This record gives sequence, C-alpha cells and structure tokens, in this order.
Amino acid sequence: MMLLAFCTCLLWLSTIGLWTVQAKLPNATVSTSSLPRGLAPTNVDFAFSLYQHLVALAPDRNIFISPVSISMALAMLSLGTSGHTKTQLLQGLGFNLTEMSENEIHQGFQYLHCLLEGSDTSLEMTMGSALFLDRSLELQELFSADVKRYYESEALAIDFQDWARASRQINEYIKNKTQGKIGDVFSDLDSPAILTMVDYIFFKGTWAHFFDPKRTREMNFYVNETMTVKVPMMFQSSSIQYLHDSVLPCQLVQLYYVGNGTVFFVLPDQGKMDTVINALSRDTIQRWSSSLTRRQVELRIPKVSIASTHDLGGVLTDMGIADLFTEHADLSGITQGAPLEGPKVVHKAVLQLDEKGQKPAPPRKVAPKQDMEPPTIHFNRPFLIMIFDDYTWSSLVLGKVMNPT
Repeated sequence: MMLLAFCTCLLWLSTIGLWTVQAKLPNATVSTSSLPRGLAPTNVDFAFSLYQHLVALAPDRNIFISPVSISMALAMLSLGTSGHTKTQLLQGLGFNLTEMSENEIHQGFQYLHCLLEGSDTSLEMTMGSALFLDRSLELQELFSADVKRYYESEALAIDFQDWARASRQINEYIKNKTQGKIGDVFSDLDSPAILTMVDYIFFKGTWAHFFDPKRTREMNFYVNETMTVKVPMMFQSSSIQYLHDSVLPCQLVQLYYVGNGTVFFVLPDQGKMDTVINALSRDTIQRWSSSLTRRQVELRIPKVSIASTHDLGGVLTDMGIADLFTEHADLSGITQGAPLEGPKVVHKAVLQLDEKGQKPAPPRKVAPKQDMEPPTIHFNRPFLIMIFDDYTWSSLVLGKVMNPT
C-alpha cells in the first residue's frame, strides 16, 4: 500500500513538473531544488524560530516538536482565513507573498506531504492534523474540500458544550489515527474552544547500525546540579560522524536511520545550552554537516520514549501571528453564519529511541599505539536532538531533553 501511494505521488509530481533529483542533507551543499520556490528553507527558518521561542518560554522542560508538521497544520488552517488574518498567518510562517502565491504554498505542502508519507517505509512516522468544531456551526464546503485535497485532513463536528465527552472523542480520534501510539491529548480539565486544531506526530526510526541491546545499562542522567535520575543507556563503539565544535560550546554526532532520516545529537558544554540553542540556524546545520569527520567514538545515548504537548497559541502570538488567536480573527472561510472566536492549536509529539537497527556497527579497528584514544561522548546530561528528512530538508523533530524520565 505504501509503495502504491508513493508511485501515485511520483506520477502526480511528474504531471505538474515538480519532481527533481535531490541531494542529501549530509553533503556539504544542501539542495532544496526539489521543493517549489524556497519552501524548504522557509520551513526550516520557521522551525528554528518556533523552537527557540518555545525553549525560552519553558527553559526547564523537555521540548519536542515536529516543525514541518506544525507548518503544514497552520498552512491548512489558513485556507479558512481571510484578509489580514490570512496575510499575517502566512507571513508568520515565513512566506513572502509577493514571491510565492497562496496557491503555490498549498501545492508545495501537498507535494511535501506526499513525499513524506510515501518515500520511506523504514520510518515509523505517523503525522497529521485535524480540526474539530462545535456542531452548532455549519462548515464551508470549499474549506472542507481544500483541506482534504491539499492536506489529506478533515474537519469534524462535535459537541463542545459537553467538554468531557468532546475531549474523549478527540483523544480517541488521534489514538485511532496513530494506531494507539498517541493518546490523551486533552483532559477534562483543559479549557475547550469551539474550533480546535490538533496536530500530531509519532516518530520511531530504525538505525542504519543498531545499538547492541546486551550493552544497554542503567546509568545516571544529571538533570541539573541537584537532581539525578536513572535511565537505560544504549552503547555503541563505532566509526561515526563526530565534531567537537570550535565555534559553539558543544560536541555532536550524526547518525543515520535506514532510508531518509538524519539525526544530530548535540551535547552542549555544561551551562551552555542556551548559547547553542540561540545559534541554531540553517547556516549552523550546514557548517556542522560540512565539518563533521568520521572517527571511532564511544557513544552512549538514553533509551527513551518522550511525549510533549504544546498549546501553541501563546508562542505563535509572540512570533507575530496574533490576530488568529483573538476575537478579531477572520475565519469566515471555515464556517457559514456565526463568526468564530480564535482557535486553539495543540501539537503533540512522541519520540521513541531504542536499539533497533538494520545491521551491526562496523567493528572497531585496532589503532596504532601513537593514535589518541577515541573520544567518549556520553549523553548523560541535557542535550538536543534534531531529525531531518534528507530528501526534502524537512525538520521532522527538534527536541531538547532536560529529563529523559
């Protein structure tokens, strides 16, 4: 079924002339020519800006988001906006509307969604969005059709007057869409909104080289100066891409998932987390990609499953997308008749890291005695994780692990 979907995607792309060969992210020169007119760099710039704003709002919390999924969800929501609300939302996502038309934006996301859904069967990735509106409102047919056409999503009517039941219905919907991997997006205590968008992603990859489960050990993770927790640590001693950065105070490794996934694990020096996060940009990732060198490394990474839920209204307002979350929001393209209040936009991301891989890591070579011992990089304090799709230069996951438990 996945192969059929991918073939259908390629057939469709060839008919509109958007399919091109794409260079992979780890190369020194990252090509984004396969995406229409700068969609990829725009998405990545928004990704780092959103991530940095979220970290600033909650410096001591785990942060996990799928920026590309959030960009898609907000672009989808823009289909139902008009006037200044629409312009502000699309510009807030980073689009220059004099250079890229609204139609090109939605066609670009349609193409991107198609590639991410169909190009790689080795990644366990379930990503999507849905709108829930009060059943007293009448949905605009054009909005419903466009949401399905461009984003393979839907808008569903439920009774927000009975929030306890409505929250259970939303949770059940997301649970079914993710085959049980994501649940409990809302609780009875959350505040309802008569228009609610839920964006979600579950991600689990298969390493190109697996971690030996027999060498996983429970070890200390130092959350801060006063708090230590126990966490299972995976181990690998192999030849991998490594950098002790001379510009930013951090070390990093680059690992690969089978297929299109590239993962950066970044370990800031003690007390330098903010310095590294504030410097994240396309240029930084490009510099890292071209500066990493392959060498023998003793590597320990926590084996974890971490979920993170974010109500994005506040952070998006801080980023300049303000009208959308006020009573002045023009959402006339979504419903007929009664105007809507500002929507609630919630994002939930779940990431699993375990030992599973395709083949063993290359055996360690016996080095001459004069060579230095291989560096040990032990992710036993707060660190960053970034997962990119090679072909589309999309930020699938940006994360900050403060406490893996």
